[in-house]
Amino acid sequence: MRIEEELKLDFQDVLIRPKRSTLTSRSEVDISREFVFRHSGRSYQGVPIIAANMDTVGTFEMARALSQYQLATALHKHYEERELINFFQALPEASTVFYSMGITREDYEKFYRVKQEAGDAIAYVCVDVANGYTKSFVDFLHRLRDAHPQITIMAGNVVTGEMAEELVLDGADIVKVGIGPGSVCTTRKMTGIGYPQLSAIIECADAAHGLGGLICADGGCTSPGDLAKAFGGGADFVMLGGMLAGHDECMGEVAEIDGARKVRFYGMSSRTAMDKHAGGVANYRASEGKEVLLDYRGPVGNTVQEILGGVRSACTYVGAHKLRELSKRTTFIRVARQLNEVFGQS
Repeated sequence: MRIEEELKLDFQDVLIRPKRSTLTSRSEVDISREFVFRHSGRSYQGVPIIAANMDTVGTFEMARALSQYQLATALHKHYEERELINFFQALPEASTVFYSMGITREDYEKFYRVKQEAGDAIAYVCVDVANGYTKSFVDFLHRLRDAHPQITIMAGNVVTGEMAEELVLDGADIVKVGIGPGSVCTTRKMTGIGYPQLSAIIECADAAHGLGGLICADGGCTSPGDLAKAFGGGADFVMLGGMLAGHDECMGEVAEIDGARKVRFYGMSSRTAMDKHAGGVANYRASEGKEVLLDYRGPVGNTVQEILGGVRSACTYVGAHKLRELSKRTTFIRVARQLNEVFGQS
């Protein structure tokens, strides 16, 4: 047993200090990014925000809606093969949509069959497990990279620099960062495992960037300001679940409760998700997610505009003409947690 004394931070522990700026309007800020991925060699251009691969967020409908704003979507992995084939075959070339999968033999065989028919339309793959520290995960990543060198792979989740480095060296173009910060994730409560998300982003970004890799901050954002902090901390992409939940495109169940329209939202390790997709919680594990009811929020477009406006405004406060400049112009100021709790800052 050992104890690390070094301070670790979450989004609510900091604010970004403003700096002098020559920008005269938020409209002058370019919040798109351009990348060339280390392993696949593919080029990317778009707004680096990704809808999470949750079955109430990562839907076909969400992908179509977000593509209009140059945002990406990681589809959930529970669609049928024919549905996926038809979707990818009809996908516009400029869209960024990740095929999501686990690491079982069945997961790969399904992917192989879909890829055989959809062909190059599947350019992005998200390999998603709760624990990215296992040998089986790393071995699978090796095999997938060897078999499909031209595909851009996002893989995770991890929270430490040394593992981010290993995944980049093992074939990941983008390392997914975050264990336990999501609004409907209970991993930290159930297992005691986790890492403050902002510090995880800063440390993993430093490690991955040194090897030419990229990171995606996954979880913990509850407001546009949190996205600004994630990008300011070095995240190349940010993945959103709860902030994009509750909309028409989520295809969730809408219920009328006390005269208000509510939508179910749950973690993919929750009892609700496992009852739906796996026939229940296996007898060797516990649920690590929960279900909540969110206010129905209508079309996702208004929320997207709010998110993009917040990030664009953050750039103006520090004088960043482009999103890629934000991390270079970010100085974080620690804020006492007690003040956050009193004033509701996040």
